[in-house]
Amino acid sequence: MNIAVYSGSFNPLHIGHLAIIRHMIEVAGFDMVYLIVSPKNPLKENISSSTGPERYQAAIEAVTRHFSHSRVKVDDIELNMPEPHYTIRTLKALKQREPANTFTFVMGADSLADIRRWKEYQTLLTEFGAAVFPRQGHDLIQIRQDLLEENPAYKIFILDAEMVDMSSTQIRAALSKGEDISAMLM
Repeated sequence: MNIAVYSGSFNPLHIGHLAIIRHMIEVAGFDMVYLIVSPKNPLKENISSSTGPERYQAAIEAVTRHFSHSRVKVDDIELNMPEPHYTIRTLKALKQREPANTFTFVMGADSLADIRRWKEYQTLLTEFGAAVFPRQGHDLIQIRQDLLEENPAYKIFILDAEMVDMSSTQIRAALSKGEDISAMLM
């Protein structure tokens, strides 16, 4: 099976995440999407790994609400791995667990622009590849070109997806102001 690995803090899951998951199945043609709640992103200081199980449970509930089929799976693999939670370690663990499957990492253009800070990013891009969706303020074509100049073997697939200008950070800020965020949540 060809599986899209969509990992993140998902604090909280919102309609932008929903649009990406749907795109991966309905347009990009992946057999499955593994939604992986990362307890603690090593590059982000603003989230505690102790909330990982709570965010994982919220992800299960959100996926159950929106998908009646079994093509989206909330996977707890990172909840059972020691810190730090590097994406490459997760991808290698998935490949070891399911050697017959092909895994492609899903990320935004903002993350691809910053990928040189990631642990073993070269291995991620050559062995697994990245399906990248557009993000406001990032020239995805140029970012991809710069990386391919570094190594033409990198597998970087640009998704022709609608840009959803929403972030979990914006939602948390609105919530802290007492605003109704229900229409934004997945």
